[in-house]
Amino acid sequence: MEKERSSTSWVSGLIVCGALVLGLMIGKGVEKTGYASESYEELKIFAEVLTQVKKHYVEEVQTNDLVHGAVRGMLKTLDPHSAYMTPEMYKEMKVETKGEFEGLGIQIGIKDHHITVIAPIEGTPAHAAGIESGDVILKVDETPTKDLTLMEAVQRMRGPKGTAVTLTVEREGASDTLSFTLIRDTIKIRSVRSRTLDDRIGYVRISQFQESTPKDLGRELVKLQDEGTQGLILDLRNNPGGLLSSAVGVSEQFLQPDTLVVSVKGRDGRKDEYRASPPMDPLEYPMIVLVNQGSASASEIVAAAMQDWGKAVILGKTTFGKGSVQTILPLSDGSGLRLTTAKYYTPSGESIHSVGVKPDIVVEPKPIILDEKQQDKEQKEATSPEKDNRSSSDNEQGNAPDTQKDLEAELMKKDMQLQKAIELIKTWKVFKGLHPLESA
Repeated sequence: MEKERSSTSWVSGLIVCGALVLGLMIGKGVEKTGYASESYEELKIFAEVLTQVKKHYVEEVQTNDLVHGAVRGMLKTLDPHSAYMTPEMYKEMKVETKGEFEGLGIQIGIKDHHITVIAPIEGTPAHAAGIESGDVILKVDETPTKDLTLMEAVQRMRGPKGTAVTLTVEREGASDTLSFTLIRDTIKIRSVRSRTLDDRIGYVRISQFQESTPKDLGRELVKLQDEGTQGLILDLRNNPGGLLSSAVGVSEQFLQPDTLVVSVKGRDGRKDEYRASPPMDPLEYPMIVLVNQGSASASEIVAAAMQDWGKAVILGKTTFGKGSVQTILPLSDGSGLRLTTAKYYTPSGESIHSVGVKPDIVVEPKPIILDEKQQDKEQKEATSPEKDNRSSSDNEQGNAPDTQKDLEAELMKKDMQLQKAIELIKTWKVFKGLHPLESA
C-alpha cells in the first residue's frame, strides 16, 4: 500500500508540474487558449496508465524505468536523430567530442528507416574489419536493430576495450548478409592529418569535427605553407561530421571575413547566421574538396560553403544528406536530450537534408586493396627483428623508415578520386601560368 500511495503521489505531482509548465507557455503566448486543459487530460491518461502498470503488471517494475521508457518512446516519434541519453551515455557523448572513447569506431545514422553506417573511423576495429559506408546494420549480436533508436544502437555497440561484438550487415551488391565480429578498443581520433604530395600539392585529411579541429587545421595549413604548398586537397570522405562550431571554424580559414558559412532556422522561423571571422586573410590557392556518401553533417556544411562561394571544386560522390541540427540539453539527474532543434541551410539558401551535396565532378571510387604480396611484405617489415635493428640505426641518422607512411603512400596511389584531384590541381596551375602576349 505504501508503494501505491507513493506512486499515486508522484503521478499527481507530475500532472501538476505539467499543468504549471503549460500555464507558463500560454502566458508567453506560445500556445492557444484551451490547449492546457487538452494536454492536462492527455497527461492524466499517462498517469492512469502508469498507475495501472505499477499496480497490476505481472512483475514489479520501477517507476524510473517506466518513465525513461516513455521518454524514449516520445522522442522516437519525432525523428531518428532525437534521443534520450542516460547519464552514462551523456557522459560518453561529452568525452567523444574530445576525441577518445571505447567502442568500435563506427558512425551511424538513419537512412530510409534503417540504421546505416555513415562511415567507419580510420584506424579503428570497424575500419580494419572492412565495415563500409552505406552498410545497413541488421543485428548487433543477436538483437535486431529494427526497433532500436539510434542511441540504443550506439549503446549496444559501445563497450569496454577487449570485449567482442558481432554485427550483421546488408551491403549493396552482396548476395547475402555479411557478419563481422569485432573486438572493442580505445578509439583515439586524430581529427587532422596532412602531408605534401608531389608538385607541392598539400593534402589535408579531416576525419571528424571536434573541438580542437579548427586549431589543428590552422597548424597544419601553416606547416604546408612553409613547405611551399601551391594547391590544396581537403579530404572529407567518410567524415560523419561533429560540432557545428567546428565546421564554421574550419570553413572560415578559407573565406573572407564576414562571409556567410551556414544559416540555421528553427521552428519559430528565426534564422541565425554563422559568418567567417578569421584572424588573418584566408589562403589563396587552387583547392579541391573530396567527398563521398560517408561525408555528413559538418562535412556537408564545409563542402557546401566552399562550393557556393567558388572557393573549391567538389569532387567525388554525393554526400549523405544530414541537414538537421541537434542540441544537447542536460537534465537534472545527469542524463540528457539530443533534440533536433533546427535545420541548416547553405549560403545559397538550400537545404541538403536527405539530398546531400552534389559534387561538381563525379568520380566513382575504385576499391583500394593492397595485393597479398604487398600486405605480407608490410606485415613482415613491421614485425621483423631486422626492422627493429634498422630503425635503431636509422634513428641515429635521423631517417627512420615509416612503414605506416609507406602504406598510406601505397593506398594513395590506388585512390582514383585523389589521383583525379591531383591531376586537376596540376592542370589548374598550368592554365594559371599561361601569359598571353600583350597587344602591340
